[in-house]
Amino acid sequence: MEIILKTDIAGLGYKNDVVAVKPGYGRNYLIPQGFAVMATGSNKKILAENIKQVAHKAEKLKLDATALAESIGDITLDIPAKVGESGKIFGRVTTTQISEVLKEKGFDVDRKKIALDSEVKFVGEYTATLDLHKEVKHKVKFNVVAD
Repeated sequence: MEIILKTDIAGLGYKNDVVAVKPGYGRNYLIPQGFAVMATGSNKKILAENIKQVAHKAEKLKLDATALAESIGDITLDIPAKVGESGKIFGRVTTTQISEVLKEKGFDVDRKKIALDSEVKFVGEYTATLDLHKEVKHKVKFNVVAD
């Protein structure tokens, strides 16, 4: 079953993508929740017209995301955390903490657009992926240090 996504859905696609899903997933979840519409001929024509109209806006967003990724560059962030004697972290390091440290450095990145590449359990160096745009992903390194 082909559907047109109305919002970004992790692991499935981005807004205005035409994707194939199992019929039950589309009919029972995506369409009733308002996340998608059926990919009929008329809906595809409407989608093409909408994409044409917002193409210049999308290009500006992509340029802004690329500029943000270039300005962040190879920065290494220091994330303070409470640490035990063995170097293990009490609690966890979250995307919210990374977002706050980026904001302190002058970069406004939403916590929902940050994904940790590995689970953070000990003091050390890790990486996170910033999903700044559909086509712009940026890796940022961060050190977890004792608080």
